[in-house]
Amino acid sequence: MFCSLAEVIPFGLNLRFNVGTFEFRGYLIGMKLKNHLFFVALFYLLSATITAQTTTTYLYCGRIIDGTGGVTTDKTIVVTDNKIASIQDGYVGAAAGAETVDLKGSTVLPGFIDMHVHIESQSNPRAYSEKFTMNPADVALRATSYCRKTIEAGFTTVRDLGGSGVNVSLRNAIAAGHVVGPRIFTAEKAIATTGGHADPSNGRNKELSFDAGPDAGVVNSSDGAWKSVRTRYKNGADCIKITATGGVLSVAKDGQGPQFRDEELVAIVSAANEYGMHTAAHAHGIEGMQRAIRAGITTIEHGTLMDEETMDLMIEHGTYLVPTLSAGAFVVEKAKIPGYFPAIIVPKALYIGAKLKDMFAAANQRGVKIAFGTDSGVSPHGDNAKEFGYMVAAGMKPMDAIVAATSTAAEILGEKESLGQLKTGFTADIVAVEGNPLEDITLLEKVDFVMKEGRIIK
Repeated sequence: MFCSLAEVIPFGLNLRFNVGTFEFRGYLIGMKLKNHLFFVALFYLLSATITAQTTTTYLYCGRIIDGTGGVTTDKTIVVTDNKIASIQDGYVGAAAGAETVDLKGSTVLPGFIDMHVHIESQSNPRAYSEKFTMNPADVALRATSYCRKTIEAGFTTVRDLGGSGVNVSLRNAIAAGHVVGPRIFTAEKAIATTGGHADPSNGRNKELSFDAGPDAGVVNSSDGAWKSVRTRYKNGADCIKITATGGVLSVAKDGQGPQFRDEELVAIVSAANEYGMHTAAHAHGIEGMQRAIRAGITTIEHGTLMDEETMDLMIEHGTYLVPTLSAGAFVVEKAKIPGYFPAIIVPKALYIGAKLKDMFAAANQRGVKIAFGTDSGVSPHGDNAKEFGYMVAAGMKPMDAIVAATSTAAEILGEKESLGQLKTGFTADIVAVEGNPLEDITLLEKVDFVMKEGRIIK
C-alpha cells in the first residue's frame, strides 16, 4: 500500500492512495475536501498503524505464585501487548522504550477469577423495590462502579450467574474498552421452574404478577428447557445457570427443596452441551444437588446441606463445588438487622448461611474439586478477596485457595490455555500484593497492582 502525489494543481494537490488493488483519489484545495472516500481510507490506515504499535512492559517480581502451585523468586515477566512474552531469571534490562514496574517487594500472581458474581446489583434493604423503580440503563450505569471495584480488587475475570440481561451488555462494553472492569462470562438470566428460585414473577401482587415462560427463564418441561437454553444462547449467554433447589433470597418459603424433574435437568445439560456452554446449579438441598450432578451439571453453587454421599457423587462425576462462603457470612449478619430482608427470608438466611463453613470444610477434606466463588452482589462487590480468608479459616491450604481462584477456575471456563496462570503465551492478567500471602492469606485483600490484558489498571 502507498500514498503518492499524483500532480500539483492550482491552489491544491491531487493525491492518489492505494491499498492492495483499490485506488482512492482525492483533491485538497486549500483545506476543503473534494473526495471523502480518500480521507476515510487514509484515516483508517493511520489509525491501524498507530494501533499496531507494540507495547512492552517489564515486571520485576520478588516472588511469583504461578496459579498451579509453583513458587519462584527474583524473576522478570516481560509483557508484550496483551500476552506474557517471557518469564526470565533475575531482573533483566528493559528494551528501549519499554515500561518497567518494580514489584521486587511483592508477590505476583495471575489475575483472580471469581466464579460466582451478580455484577448488575448489590444487596441492600431497597433491593426488592428497585426492580420496580430502576430502568435497565440505571442498572447498567450503577453496575459500572461494581465492575471497577471488582477489577481493582484483583479479579480480572468473573462468571456472572444471572441477572436481567444487562450483564451481557456490561460484558460487551468491557470487552470493547468502553467500561473498566473484569472479563465477564455470563449466564444472562438464570433458569428456574414456576415459583422457584429465579422465577422473576415471585413476590408480586396479582396485578403485577405474570406467568413466566421459557423466554423469561422459567421451564416446566423438557421442551421448555431446550427453548430456555436456546433463548439464553440467542441473548448472548456464555454459560447456563439453573436453580436446582429453593434459594435464600427469593421471596418464597422453601430454601432447599428440589425444583426440577430429572428429565428437565437432562434436557438443560444436553442443550447447553450442544451449544458449547458449561452449566452451573444453584443448590442448597441434597436431593436437588444429586439430581443435577447425575444429569451432568458442571458446578454446584453453594452446596450448603451436602452430605458425604453427595460429595462422593461429585467426585465420581467430576463435578466442581463453588462454595460462596462470603454470601453465607453476609446473609447471617444482615438477617439479624430488622427490616434488612423481607420477613420470609430471615429464617432461611439464618439457617442456610450458618452451615456453609462446615460443609466446605468437609467437602475440601473429602477431596471434592473446588473453585473460588463469592456470590458478590449478595456480599459487596470489591470484597471478593475475603473469600480466601474464609476458605483458609475452614481448613483449606492457602496455595489451594489461590489455585481455586486461578487455574482451576480457568479450566471450568474452558480457558485453561490462556487464563489463570503466569506462563509464557498466556494472557497478561497479573496482580501483586506486598508480602507473602502463603503466610497471611488476608494480604490478598490488599491488591496494589492490577494488569489486565497487558494494560495497567491499578
